[in-house]
Amino acid sequence: MTAKPRFNRVLLKLSGEALMGRQSYGIDQDVVNRIADEVKAVREDGIEVCLVVGGGNIFRGVSGVASGIDRSSADHMGMLATVMNAIAIQAALEKIDVDTRVLSAIPMTSVCEPYIRRRAIRHMEKGRVVLFAAGTGNPFFTTDTAAALRAAEMNCDALLKGTQVDGVYSEDPKKNPNAIRYDKLKFIDVLSRDLKVMDASAISLCRENNIPIVVFSLQEQGELARVLHGEGKFTIIGDTV
Repeated sequence: MTAKPRFNRVLLKLSGEALMGRQSYGIDQDVVNRIADEVKAVREDGIEVCLVVGGGNIFRGVSGVASGIDRSSADHMGMLATVMNAIAIQAALEKIDVDTRVLSAIPMTSVCEPYIRRRAIRHMEKGRVVLFAAGTGNPFFTTDTAAALRAAEMNCDALLKGTQVDGVYSEDPKKNPNAIRYDKLKFIDVLSRDLKVMDASAISLCRENNIPIVVFSLQEQGELARVLHGEGKFTIIGDTV
């Protein structure tokens, strides 16, 4: 890769399911280690990186509600799951000598730092990878919305969403092989066509703060670095891209 990186500071959003690998539950350490390697590679390229990870591999608030748990309690349980995932990624990153901090929106100072915006920015300025855990700290908000919020607060140049497919499609390509794949979209297109990329709150936050969203596949080794250099396959969402 010879092209200059397109962005200087990015937020990478990972779903909890991405950490499962081929398992039906929990954390696949091989997958976590591969993600850590990819983050290290882009960090060594001079790109400042922060992450938000979901908790669906351990507990999903929606599933909890379906089983009879009230929404607030279920969402808080999901937030705690994201802390477990963040600590797992931190351990993998520090094992390969990447200085990392976990900041939680729900204070739990025995295991990680509380989220303080200025502290998080200072960590990034010092070259550390910052993991934002516990979503926004509030029920009724998804980790997608948390990712958009933190991307805005950290003055990120882009929000990258790592998924199991190589971009945004008109329909689920696993269910409909004839689904149309998009290279570029405007925020309003995503909202008006009800494309299932991120929830509407997250899309709106990125739109208001002019933060492009880049959707790509995390299944391909080295794809994160390629996407940040404008290579590889991805869909970019934004009004000025």
